[in-house]
Amino acid sequence: MTRKRAGVLAGIAVIAAAGVGAGAAVAATSSPAQPAGASQAASAGPGYSWYRSMMTGYYGSGSGSGMMENSSYGWMMSQAGYRWMTGGTGSPGWMTGALPPAMMGTGMMGGGTDPGKIMGRLFASAPGPRVSAAQAAALGSQVPAGAQVSKADNTITFTTTTVRLTILASPAGGPDESFRAAGLINPRVIVPAGAHVAINLINADPDTAHGLVVTASDATGSWMPMMTARPAFPGSALWFLGNPTTAGMHQGTLAFTAGTPGTYHYLCPVPGHAQKGMTGTLTIQLPIAYPMSLNRARSRDMITPART
Repeated sequence: MTRKRAGVLAGIAVIAAAGVGAGAAVAATSSPAQPAGASQAASAGPGYSWYRSMMTGYYGSGSGSGMMENSSYGWMMSQAGYRWMTGGTGSPGWMTGALPPAMMGTGMMGGGTDPGKIMGRLFASAPGPRVSAAQAAALGSQVPAGAQVSKADNTITFTTTTVRLTILASPAGGPDESFRAAGLINPRVIVPAGAHVAINLINADPDTAHGLVVTASDATGSWMPMMTARPAFPGSALWFLGNPTTAGMHQGTLAFTAGTPGTYHYLCPVPGHAQKGMTGTLTIQLPIAYPMSLNRARSRDMITPART
């Protein structure tokens, strides 16, 4: 096996191992952030055909080696393997065991290679929605509907029950390994409990894969955060998006309901990225409730139509 193929295999292995049970989504289908239950139907579509073609291009039609023996390779190439990679559950035993010590450090691929660079190249041509660089720049600076933005506090506050926010991953003109939303870097996002949240993630990094996961754990100090943190809510993870191409930048949507009030973290789950600062906070708070006395006063002040 060539060094390039070995590196890609290591990248897939670490991404797979880190994502066990995470309910993550990969941009390998036309709906990158689709729920796990929807991915079975997708396995019969063009996404699965592209996936097999891409994997075969790197490994041929034979067996794997080292980390992936014949049965493991066969499973990874199967529809079940594809469904798992695109957000399904049911990973096989060889993915759920303890990782070799060499894979737990930053030098697992030799020379401290960023796994995101391998996965970015690997999934650069994946099918899925795209936007142009100009569109991405505009979306990354746009104030979302129903939101108040404070540059001084680096916060985006929503009071509406429907939240729609675009986040750019490592865009030009900002710090490397960071998120940008409404012109802010790694902002604190505040939403009311029970809100229906849709986060549109765009990978603006020219040579590295990025994703976004909302988690209840502060895993920002972990090189592989998804080994110690799980998505806080169903649908609150998008595993990674590949590198941009001439067709545009990959985008995908996380959709979830803001549950228990508290402070959560959003971060890039690609190994090493959260450690470098690719993280922010999501605060879920109870809607503002007026005291009953104030509500009565507000009711008296309301103008009602005159009776005739």
